Amino acid sequence: MTPSDPQTESSQTNPLRDRSRVRRVPERGTHERDVIDRILDEGLVAHVGIVQDGQPFVIPMVYARDGDDLILHGSPASRLMKILASGAPCSVTVTRLDGLVLARSTFHHSMNYRSVVVLGRARVVEDEAQKLAALERLVEQIVPGRSADARGPNAKELKGTLVLRLALSESTAKVRSGPPVDEDDDRNLPCWGGVIPIEETFGAAIADDLSAGDPTPGYVTGYARP
Repeated sequence: MTPSDPQTESSQTNPLRDRSRVRRVPERGTHERDVIDRILDEGLVAHVGIVQDGQPFVIPMVYARDGDDLILHGSPASRLMKILASGAPCSVTVTRLDGLVLARSTFHHSMNYRSVVVLGRARVVEDEAQKLAALERLVEQIVPGRSADARGPNAKELKGTLVLRLALSESTAKVRSGPPVDEDDDRNLPCWGGVIPIEETFGAAIADDLSAGDPTPGYVTGYARP
Protein backbone atom coordinates (compact mmCIF):
# COMPACT_ATOMS: atom_id res chain seq x y z
CA MET A 1 0.00 0.00 0.00
CA THR A 2 1.46 3.32 -1.04
CA PRO A 3 -0.34 6.39 0.26
CA SER A 4 -0.54 9.39 -2.00
CA ASP A 5 2.30 11.85 -1.61
CA PRO A 6 1.22 14.65 0.75
CA GLN A 7 4.11 16.80 -0.38
CA THR A 8 2.77 17.06 -3.94
CA GLU A 9 1.57 20.63 -3.74
CA SER A 10 -1.25 21.90 -5.87
CA SER A 11 -1.21 25.29 -7.56
CA GLN A 12 -4.98 25.29 -7.70
CA THR A 13 -7.20 27.71 -5.84
CA ASN A 14 -10.17 26.44 -3.85
CA PRO A 15 -13.55 27.79 -4.94
CA LEU A 16 -14.25 31.02 -3.08
CA ARG A 17 -17.34 30.52 -0.95
CA ASP A 18 -18.90 33.26 1.11
CA ARG A 19 -18.89 31.36 4.41
CA SER A 20 -15.16 30.57 4.16
CA ARG A 21 -14.14 34.07 3.08
CA VAL A 22 -11.72 35.84 5.46
CA ARG A 23 -13.50 38.96 6.62
CA ARG A 24 -11.21 40.33 9.33
CA VAL A 25 -8.01 41.64 7.64
CA PRO A 26 -8.90 39.86 4.39
CA GLU A 27 -5.48 40.51 2.83
CA ARG A 28 -4.08 37.87 5.18
CA GLY A 29 -6.40 35.21 3.80
CA THR A 30 -5.87 32.94 0.81
CA HIS A 31 -7.56 30.00 -0.87
CA GLU A 32 -4.31 28.94 -2.62
CA ARG A 33 -3.85 25.22 -2.13
CA ASP A 34 -0.06 25.30 -2.00
CA VAL A 35 -0.23 27.58 1.07
CA ILE A 36 -2.96 25.48 2.66
CA ASP A 37 -1.13 22.21 1.99
CA ARG A 38 2.16 23.41 3.49
CA ILE A 39 0.47 24.44 6.74
CA LEU A 40 -1.45 21.17 7.00
CA ASP A 41 1.62 19.05 6.25
CA GLU A 42 3.61 20.77 9.00
CA GLY A 43 0.96 20.49 11.71
CA LEU A 44 0.25 17.66 14.12
CA VAL A 45 -3.03 18.57 15.84
CA ALA A 46 -6.35 19.70 14.39
CA HIS A 47 -9.24 21.11 16.39
CA VAL A 48 -12.48 19.62 15.10
CA GLY A 49 -15.72 21.48 15.76
CA ILE A 50 -19.21 19.99 15.74
CA VAL A 51 -22.63 20.90 17.17
CA GLN A 52 -24.81 18.45 19.10
CA ASP A 53 -28.27 19.49 20.27
CA GLY A 54 -27.31 23.14 19.93
CA GLN A 55 -24.12 22.76 21.98
CA PRO A 56 -20.81 23.36 20.15
CA PHE A 57 -17.86 21.05 20.90
CA VAL A 58 -14.27 21.48 19.72
CA ILE A 59 -12.02 18.44 20.12
CA PRO A 60 -8.25 18.18 19.38
CA MET A 61 -7.36 15.29 17.08
CA VAL A 62 -4.42 13.84 15.19
CA TYR A 63 -4.92 14.19 11.44
CA ALA A 64 -3.14 13.78 8.13
CA ARG A 65 -3.47 15.31 4.70
CA ASP A 66 -3.77 12.81 1.88
CA GLY A 67 -3.94 14.67 -1.42
CA ASP A 68 -7.20 16.61 -1.49
CA ASP A 69 -8.55 15.20 1.79
CA LEU A 70 -7.95 15.35 5.51
CA ILE A 71 -7.95 11.99 7.28
CA LEU A 72 -9.46 11.67 10.77
CA HIS A 73 -9.78 8.52 12.83
CA GLY A 74 -11.13 7.34 16.15
CA SER A 75 -13.35 4.88 17.96
CA PRO A 76 -16.75 4.13 16.39
CA ALA A 77 -18.16 4.64 19.92
CA SER A 78 -16.86 8.22 20.09
CA ARG A 79 -19.54 10.90 20.14
CA LEU A 80 -17.41 13.08 17.88
CA MET A 81 -16.82 10.30 15.35
CA LYS A 82 -20.49 9.31 15.34
CA ILE A 83 -21.55 12.87 14.56
CA LEU A 84 -18.90 13.27 11.87
CA ALA A 85 -19.79 9.91 10.32
CA SER A 86 -23.45 10.95 10.11
CA GLY A 87 -22.48 13.62 7.60
CA ALA A 88 -23.15 16.52 9.95
CA PRO A 89 -21.39 19.79 9.06
CA CYS A 90 -18.05 20.31 10.78
CA SER A 91 -15.16 22.72 10.98
CA VAL A 92 -11.49 21.74 11.28
CA THR A 93 -8.75 24.20 12.27
CA VAL A 94 -4.97 23.76 12.24
CA THR A 95 -2.76 26.55 13.61
CA ARG A 96 1.00 27.09 13.68
CA LEU A 97 2.35 29.87 15.94
CA ASP A 98 5.49 31.65 14.72
CA GLY A 99 5.96 34.57 17.08
CA LEU A 100 4.66 36.91 19.77
CA VAL A 101 4.23 40.43 18.39
CA LEU A 102 4.83 43.21 20.94
CA ALA A 103 3.59 46.60 19.86
CA ARG A 104 3.91 49.92 21.67
CA SER A 105 0.27 49.77 22.67
CA THR A 106 -1.40 46.76 24.22
CA PHE A 107 -4.22 47.11 21.69
CA HIS A 108 -1.89 46.24 18.81
CA HIS A 109 -0.16 43.28 20.45
CA SER A 110 -0.61 40.22 18.28
CA MET A 111 0.88 36.90 17.18
CA ASN A 112 2.46 35.76 13.96
CA TYR A 113 0.69 32.60 12.84
CA ARG A 114 -0.34 30.39 9.94
CA SER A 115 -3.74 28.76 10.12
CA VAL A 116 -6.14 26.73 8.00
CA VAL A 117 -9.89 26.33 8.42
CA VAL A 118 -11.69 23.52 6.58
CA LEU A 119 -15.48 23.39 6.32
CA GLY A 120 -17.52 20.47 5.07
CA ARG A 121 -18.99 17.08 5.83
CA ALA A 122 -16.83 14.01 6.41
CA ARG A 123 -17.38 10.71 4.63
CA VAL A 124 -16.73 7.25 6.04
CA VAL A 125 -13.98 5.08 4.51
CA GLU A 126 -15.58 1.66 4.16
CA ASP A 127 -13.15 -0.24 1.94
CA GLU A 128 -10.62 -2.20 4.02
CA ALA A 129 -7.64 -1.54 1.77
CA GLN A 130 -8.46 2.17 1.70
CA LYS A 131 -8.77 2.22 5.49
CA LEU A 132 -5.36 0.60 5.86
CA ALA A 133 -3.82 3.07 3.43
CA ALA A 134 -5.40 6.01 5.26
CA LEU A 135 -4.14 4.80 8.65
CA GLU A 136 -0.67 4.36 7.17
CA ARG A 137 -0.85 7.93 5.91
CA LEU A 138 -1.65 9.10 9.45
CA VAL A 139 1.44 7.37 10.83
CA GLU A 140 3.60 8.74 8.04
CA GLN A 141 2.44 12.33 8.63
CA ILE A 142 3.42 12.06 12.28
CA VAL A 143 6.70 10.10 11.90
CA PRO A 144 7.77 9.57 8.28
CA GLY A 145 9.27 6.10 7.84
CA ARG A 146 7.65 4.58 10.93
CA SER A 147 5.01 2.50 9.14
CA ALA A 148 7.70 0.33 7.56
CA ASP A 149 8.87 -0.77 11.04
CA ALA A 150 5.77 -0.96 13.23
CA ARG A 151 3.05 -3.61 12.90
CA GLY A 152 -0.03 -2.41 11.10
CA PRO A 153 -3.57 -2.85 12.48
CA ASN A 154 -4.94 -6.38 12.69
CA ALA A 155 -8.52 -7.28 11.79
CA LYS A 156 -9.86 -6.54 15.28
CA GLU A 157 -8.07 -3.19 15.50
CA LEU A 158 -9.21 -2.22 12.02
CA LYS A 159 -12.82 -3.05 12.88
CA GLY A 160 -12.51 -0.93 16.03
CA THR A 161 -11.31 2.13 14.11
CA LEU A 162 -13.53 4.52 12.21
CA VAL A 163 -11.72 6.35 9.41
CA LEU A 164 -13.11 9.51 7.85
CA ARG A 165 -12.12 11.73 4.96
CA LEU A 166 -12.92 15.43 4.75
CA ALA A 167 -12.43 17.16 1.40
CA LEU A 168 -10.31 20.30 1.27
CA SER A 169 -12.57 21.82 -1.38
CA GLU A 170 -13.71 24.49 1.08
CA SER A 171 -10.58 25.50 2.96
CA THR A 172 -8.95 28.82 3.73
CA ALA A 173 -5.54 29.83 5.04
CA LYS A 174 -4.81 32.96 7.05
CA VAL A 175 -1.29 34.17 7.75
CA ARG A 176 0.08 36.99 9.90
CA SER A 177 3.80 37.76 9.71
CA GLY A 178 6.19 40.63 10.32
CA PRO A 179 6.68 43.32 12.97
CA PRO A 180 4.05 45.10 15.05
CA VAL A 181 1.82 47.73 13.46
CA ASP A 182 1.95 50.83 15.66
CA GLU A 183 -0.17 53.95 15.51
CA ASP A 184 1.80 56.97 14.32
CA ASP A 185 1.37 58.67 17.70
CA ASP A 186 2.86 55.61 19.46
CA ARG A 187 6.01 55.23 17.37
CA ASN A 188 8.02 57.64 19.57
CA LEU A 189 7.00 56.06 22.87
CA PRO A 190 9.96 54.85 25.00
CA CYS A 191 8.78 51.25 24.75
CA TRP A 192 10.45 48.26 23.08
CA GLY A 193 8.61 46.78 20.15
CA GLY A 194 9.30 43.70 18.05
CA VAL A 195 8.74 39.98 17.71
CA ILE A 196 9.63 37.08 20.00
CA PRO A 197 10.02 34.12 17.62
CA ILE A 198 8.44 30.78 18.50
CA GLU A 199 10.38 27.72 17.41
CA GLU A 200 9.28 24.09 17.73
CA THR A 201 11.99 21.70 18.88
CA PHE A 202 12.03 18.00 19.72
CA GLY A 203 14.20 16.48 22.44
CA ALA A 204 16.44 13.44 22.35
CA ALA A 205 14.48 10.20 22.02
CA ILE A 206 14.04 8.08 25.16
CA ALA A 207 14.00 4.32 24.52
CA ASP A 208 11.68 2.07 26.49
CA ASP A 209 12.93 -0.99 28.40
CA LEU A 210 12.52 -3.34 25.42
CA SER A 211 14.59 -1.11 23.15
CA ALA A 212 17.41 -0.34 25.59
CA GLY A 213 20.69 -0.94 23.79
CA ASP A 214 19.10 -1.22 20.35
CA PRO A 215 20.06 1.26 17.63
CA THR A 216 17.68 4.19 17.33
CA PRO A 217 16.13 4.61 13.86
CA GLY A 218 17.27 7.60 11.86
CA TYR A 219 13.72 8.90 11.57
CA VAL A 220 13.74 9.18 15.39
CA THR A 221 17.17 10.72 15.95
CA GLY A 222 16.68 13.20 13.12
CA TYR A 223 13.03 13.92 13.77
CA ALA A 224 11.73 17.28 12.58
CA ARG A 225 8.55 18.67 11.10
CA PRO A 226 8.59 19.67 7.41
